Amino acid sequence: MAKFIYVDNSNVFIEGQRVAAVKNGYALDMQDANRRRIFDSSYRLDFGKLYHFISKNGNSGAERAVLFGSRPPPNDSLWAVAKSAGFELVIEDRNPDNKEKKIDTGIVAAMLEDSYEKADKSKDRFVLVAGDGDHVPAVRSLMRRGFEVHVIFWQHASQELKDACSHFTEMDPHFSELSR
Repeated sequence: MAKFIYVDNSNVFIEGQRVAAVKNGYALDMQDANRRRIFDSSYRLDFGKLYHFISKNGNSGAERAVLFGSRPPPNDSLWAVAKSAGFELVIEDRNPDNKEKKIDTGIVAAMLEDSYEKADKSKDRFVLVAGDGDHVPAVRSLMRRGFEVHVIFWQHASQELKDACSHFTEMDPHFSELSR
């Protein structure tokens, strides 16, 4: 069984900083962290460990593992680390207001394109490492067409996304394991 893995870098990283804020006592809970925009900016996700975590959760044998995100500053080594961990990189420029654009739609487009051009629903699985509800229509589409879709994210992922997929794995219990 081959796996097609898609990771929303900013989504998993930023929400990991919120989880870290709660774990380190900077916020009472996730609602408090969201409401008051509290992050633990010292938190760092280890992409090698993330790739290993995805693999050990029944997702080994990746046909394609893609990390989507915004263009980093020139001195940022994140993307080199992610690439060496086994991820294909899709990097988009931010818009003139310095907002991240094209990431969610890029993930959706890649998932659907791969489902039509590369994947076999009788033996392949899609793995999404993202937590927002923008991915629900794509997950539902893949599920309707007979694909298994495994979502891996922090516990506070969109409930609608959790309900739409065939399997959900929480990253929270593995926080230390996934940290750098």
